[in-house]
Amino acid sequence: MTDKPVETMSFEEAMGALEQVVGDLERGEVPLEQSIALYERGAALKAHCAKKLAEAEEKVELIRAQEGRAVGTTPAEGM
Repeated sequence: MTDKPVETMSFEEAMGALEQVVGDLERGEVPLEQSIALYERGAALKAHCAKKLAEAEEKVELIRAQEGRAVGTTPAEGM
């Protein structure tokens, strides 16, 4: 497990670290105290990834709005 602060990670780094945490927890080979620490880090990583995704969605919506395309909708089939 890396000690890099979660808030400095890119989305890809955080996803990789989260996958590692999940794998470590699923194997069940870590002591209880370390499992708790891993779980806490996993929760922070998940929140960070969700934040990064929300930021990306906002950027895409802004681009769509600047292009004059409808924001938050998709075209109906056949149109």
